Amino acid sequence: MKAELEIFDTGHLWFAKQMIKEGLLHDPLFQLCLGIPWGAPADTTSMKAMADNLPAGATWAGFGIGRMQMPMAAQAVLLGGNVRVGLEDNLYLDRGVLASNGQLVERVSEILHRLGAGVLTPAEGRARMNLPKRG
Repeated sequence: MKAELEIFDTGHLWFAKQMIKEGLLHDPLFQLCLGIPWGAPADTTSMKAMADNLPAGATWAGFGIGRMQMPMAAQAVLLGGNVRVGLEDNLYLDRGVLASNGQLVERVSEILHRLGAGVLTPAEGRARMNLPKRG
């Protein structure tokens, strides 16, 4: 089992690093969650500050909610992280157009390819996250 931490502000990173230092967490996955009310705003400066404060070698993904989902996905890739998209964070493909998870994945895949990045297969994703292989 592997811990996945949703980080809504820099104080959460500080706490996570303390838990790692105390041996309570080992190699957790980090989700940088931006745009949640009273958390870090969905902007480049906030995501960079959070990414810069991750433990060395951390595996992380970043996302924004609502209309900031795709811009923050692109920003996460540009900062060296991974992305997360889905209906949990955004219901719309375009203004007034409801999305499916598949459509959101297709949209972010296109953005990633245009940035020169790619989409991992499930096996590649498991390897990147240091998860056991599925049998």
